[in-house]
Amino acid sequence: MRGNTSNIPAAGIRNGSARGIWKRLAGRLTRSALISERTARLTLYVFMISLSFVFVFPFLYMLVTSLKSNEDLYDFTVNWVPTVLKVENYIIAFRALGYMAYLQNSLLITIVATVGHILSCSFVGYGFARYQFPLKNVLFFIVIVAFIVPVQTLIVPLYMLFANFKWLNSYLPILVPTFFGLGLKGALFIFIYRQFYLGIPKELENAAKIDGCGFLRTYWLIILPMARPVFLVSIVLSMVWHWNDFFEPSIYAPHEQLSILPARLNVLITLVESPPEDLFKLLSVNGKDNTINNAVVMAGTLMVILPILVSFSFLQRKFMQGIERTGLSGE
Repeated sequence: MRGNTSNIPAAGIRNGSARGIWKRLAGRLTRSALISERTARLTLYVFMISLSFVFVFPFLYMLVTSLKSNEDLYDFTVNWVPTVLKVENYIIAFRALGYMAYLQNSLLITIVATVGHILSCSFVGYGFARYQFPLKNVLFFIVIVAFIVPVQTLIVPLYMLFANFKWLNSYLPILVPTFFGLGLKGALFIFIYRQFYLGIPKELENAAKIDGCGFLRTYWLIILPMARPVFLVSIVLSMVWHWNDFFEPSIYAPHEQLSILPARLNVLITLVESPPEDLFKLLSVNGKDNTINNAVVMAGTLMVILPILVSFSFLQRKFMQGIERTGLSGE
């Protein structure tokens, strides 16, 4: 009995030392995992900041260059901090572009075409998602082909068609097709709406039919309120594409009075290359150092994209949420 009791302290010491070793080992593993996690997070942050700089750099360059004087443009030592902030570049660009007049043209095309795409493409996409009709798969295949084929390959027959309608020199060839699911990227919007509607449970519509709702009432009261995310996605995409597109307006509405704001940047480039002598008298701009240069072009470019930047800054959070819910994120 005495021999057995004498071994108890030694066993306790051994057990205590083993527990201490395991605690130290667990502490080291915890510190190692924490260091690995922080290293991975730091690497991710560096990568994301570097990637974001690639996208932000053109905007920063445009903003800085738009505020440079003519001397700063040709001074290689002036890169990111102009010696003098020449705000007059924006006044010159504003008047040379005829900003307000052509802004109205761009807003007209963008707003009306966006409304047309929302109304028509959502309706067509719902039909493809929910109803069976003859040649449904063939027609949807045609929609996909219409998205793949660029408009430049079809511009000649479209031009002849609209010429027979006597729609040329107007915005009708651009606006009217959007109300029939066509127009710029209309096929893509149909596809987006179809994919979203396929994810809505059919039991909701069946319950609405039991309550006596018809097709239009079910679509208006049940489906459309649920489709707010995809509506926001289509609004943002349609606004950006119609605002920046000057190919179709230059073909169907070539008159200068019908020109849109982005197309007016060519006027600034022409003035840089060969400015008329009485230019600043025509623009009603005074000043000895005023000139048309690349800084004025950058100022005009920033003013052209400013409406889209402002709109997207207010809508970007809900836009990203809409991208996730419509299935465009790849998940």
